[in-house]
Amino acid sequence: MSVNIHPSAIVAPGAQLGDGVSVGPFCVVGSRVIIGEGTVLNAFVTVNDCVTIGRNCHIYEYTALGGDPQDHGYKGEESWVHIGDDNIIRENVTVSRATGEGAETVVGNSCFIMDGVHLAHNVRLGNFVTIANKVGLSGFVSVGDYTVFGGMCGVHQFVRIGSYCMIGGLYRVVKDVPHYTLASGEPLRLTGLNSVGLKRAGFDGEKRRAIHSFYRELYRRDCRFTESLNEARAKRSSYIPEIQNIIDFFEDSRRGVTFWGRSSGSEE
Repeated sequence: MSVNIHPSAIVAPGAQLGDGVSVGPFCVVGSRVIIGEGTVLNAFVTVNDCVTIGRNCHIYEYTALGGDPQDHGYKGEESWVHIGDDNIIRENVTVSRATGEGAETVVGNSCFIMDGVHLAHNVRLGNFVTIANKVGLSGFVSVGDYTVFGGMCGVHQFVRIGSYCMIGGLYRVVKDVPHYTLASGEPLRLTGLNSVGLKRAGFDGEKRRAIHSFYRELYRRDCRFTESLNEARAKRSSYIPEIQNIIDFFEDSRRGVTFWGRSSGSEE
């Protein structure tokens, strides 16, 4: 297959475009850019230097990839944006390069990033992440696989969000959100398991019930959270891998973890 570059587009010498890449009207592509086969850039897309894009991505109008980090700590060092395969990136999305020599801002595979989303420096998205309109992820935020964001929510820097989570729209996320949960409210609270997401992902009833029971035990009211977490640590090897992942998530928290609301969690 050939590469299709619109006459009005500017593609710098040195850019590497795979077979079947389409570069639309008035796009700008830097010299230190790699774009995988079958990827489509609609009109007015800017891909700055130090960006790699995988195969079969579709990037819509007025998106800007690889701009300098919006970070006082950035001093002009070489850093990158890496975008995986099969991603849909809609209009007006901005993805900044990382702060730190050789550091990366990363988007995994098969993500759906909607209009007006901002991914700041050093953000790391897993695979199959869905981010609705006007969401902002601050620097060093990490997001696990299959997580979904409602529109117009904002995520504080250094926050970690686990896999298979769902974050409600219009809310602020200032602490970590552990795997498999729903989060909403002001201030943000966990409101249960992401049961629909887990069912769609093939988690059977027994596994969902085990995860739900673990969270009920972890957040029980008759003892301090640190005590119940210590008990879980002591029994870690007896749990299924999904629950072990939850314990590991708590171990690695830097900002603290979002707590349950009044409900002890939805039924499995």
